[in-house]
Amino acid sequence: MDNRIRIFDTTLRDGEQAPGCSMTPGEKLRIAQALSELNVDIIEAGFPAASPGDFESVKAIADANLGPTICGLARCNPEDIEKVHAAVKGADNHRIHVFVATSEIHREYKLKMAKEEIIKIAVGAIRLACELVDDVEFSPEDASRTELPYLAEVVSAAIEAGATTVNIPDTVGYTVPGEFELLFQYLTEHVENIDDICLSVHCHDDLGMAVANSLAAVRAGARQIECTINGIGERAGNCSLEEVVMALKTRAEFFGLHTDIETTRLYPTSRLVSSITGMHTPRNKAIVGENAFAHEAGIHQHGMLQNASTYEIMRPEDVGLSRSNLVLGKHSGRHAFRKRVQELGFTLGELETNRAFQAFKKLADQKKDVYDGDIEAIIMNVDGASAGPWFLKSLSVQTNSGQPATAMVMLVNEDGTEVNETASGDGPVAAAFTALETVTGVALTLKSFELHSASMGEDAQGEVTIAVEYGGSSYRGRAANVDIVEAGSRACLEVMNRILRRNKRTSESGQTTAVSRASI
Repeated sequence: MDNRIRIFDTTLRDGEQAPGCSMTPGEKLRIAQALSELNVDIIEAGFPAASPGDFESVKAIADANLGPTICGLARCNPEDIEKVHAAVKGADNHRIHVFVATSEIHREYKLKMAKEEIIKIAVGAIRLACELVDDVEFSPEDASRTELPYLAEVVSAAIEAGATTVNIPDTVGYTVPGEFELLFQYLTEHVENIDDICLSVHCHDDLGMAVANSLAAVRAGARQIECTINGIGERAGNCSLEEVVMALKTRAEFFGLHTDIETTRLYPTSRLVSSITGMHTPRNKAIVGENAFAHEAGIHQHGMLQNASTYEIMRPEDVGLSRSNLVLGKHSGRHAFRKRVQELGFTLGELETNRAFQAFKKLADQKKDVYDGDIEAIIMNVDGASAGPWFLKSLSVQTNSGQPATAMVMLVNEDGTEVNETASGDGPVAAAFTALETVTGVALTLKSFELHSASMGEDAQGEVTIAVEYGGSSYRGRAANVDIVEAGSRACLEVMNRILRRNKRTSESGQTTAVSRASI
């Protein structure tokens, strides 16, 4: 049996379904490029039938032809399958992934179908997909709660119909490692020709066992793991890519398995996804959290000084986490900045590098030392509100205890028009937001305002992520600055600009209602 584990990343499909994690097409493409550099085997780029936006995002990623197999999810109906094909066919390597629920509870309450009818639908969908592509994956949704004899019957029918990969999902995170391992063993013993296909696993983390369950599955014969960066996904999330990959690498002598993942890209990819989604990584998160390689206890520090392996089972360099925290300042040149960006594991184009360097020089004038965290914050926010139509030229605020705050903003429109506005509010952020709303005409409902320090010291940059509602839809904005009011204002303006651009596109092309998202 092949000892290589294929990594199927579903950050852009299942990961995006987490509340608050919706991404723009440009953000999805940026993450797809990072996943390509990470060397994942398959990118599940989305669910093309969900909306025109999802279709266009998947198509853009496929047309970019980044290297990995590009996959789209489809329900077992011709319309979904044909949309996936139309979206992914631009990639040299592409896949159609079809699914249908099989557990008793789903059969009775969701589908209201008999066992035989579900198999017939699955077989028909797989055969149609096989007419369009050579690479077809099938998932029996809620497989971990499906009766084993019936699950084996469904998998047998899927293989006979032409599926090249059969995925076994723990859709609601219900199973436990020992039980799940027995499930895979049962299938390998009772399904004819199962060795002719790639057996896959897809676990959710409702009981905190997605990684453990995935590892149990590969011990029993699965050779593809479906996972997401930072473990994001519906409810409690999915199997964490960085955790399962490093478990296989660190304990290679136990599992006897390997992946082709470029593990030094794990940290920068994690940071990118965290920044784009606004889902901040907990400090104690395994592999990529700030504390993952930190040691405070005296006895630990003593051991580390003698030999790092006393308390570290992995090297931080192996996951792309630098220890040097090299300090740059206002006299550091473009070469030193570019070199540090590369050492941190980030790849920027010439335009992005120029923007980031200008932001770095501006920051270096504001604070004495610029740390790695500051540089990461610059990189993550390099796009900002650069697309306009409004740009923040200046901001000043006045506050007095017991009195409303006042904010004065100057915005410049892309046509060159300058607008000054003054507004008051309960605090400086509220005042600034009100002034921005008056100028842009976009009135937002603020749902959350999160602030995180990008580095150490009193002059550290504040990374602000806001969640807002407008017209019944949720939006997210982010920005970083040593002035947290300005960071919040820039994050707010980023959202306003996005809404204005979207409204303009909608008025030109009309709007189509999206279908419900799918989960497996």
